[in-house]
Amino acid sequence: QLQASGGGLVQVGGSLRLSCKVSGPSFSDYAIGWFRQSPGKEREFVATISWNDGDHTYYARFVKGRFAVSRDNANNVGYLQMNNLTPEDTAVYYCAADLRYGRNAHEYDFWGQGTLVTVSS
Repeated sequence: QLQASGGGLVQVGGSLRLSCKVSGPSFSDYAIGWFRQSPGKEREFVATISWNDGDHTYYARFVKGRFAVSRDNANNVGYLQMNNLTPEDTAVYYCAADLRYGRNAHEYDFWGQGTLVTVSS
């Protein structure tokens, strides 16, 4: 079971850190992916971090160095640090987990409920 949190209202240029708490054993075996969905748009990939030590990360082009994904295996939590936010980042953000490491939503079997991020101008 995954639970995303940390969303909220932030002004342009602000920052938020999203958390993804994962229940269950073997958290370190799973890659953690982050996706987002804006009204009227399809769900899109944001970032992902590989299993174990998270040595591998991958980001969508629109991130442009503003976001950072990380994980805390001791506490079963994944993080998405988002900086320099713009109104285009407004969306519901979802975390997902899977034994595979990928950029496509269909590659992830386990999903959280989503947390809303609103960036005001």
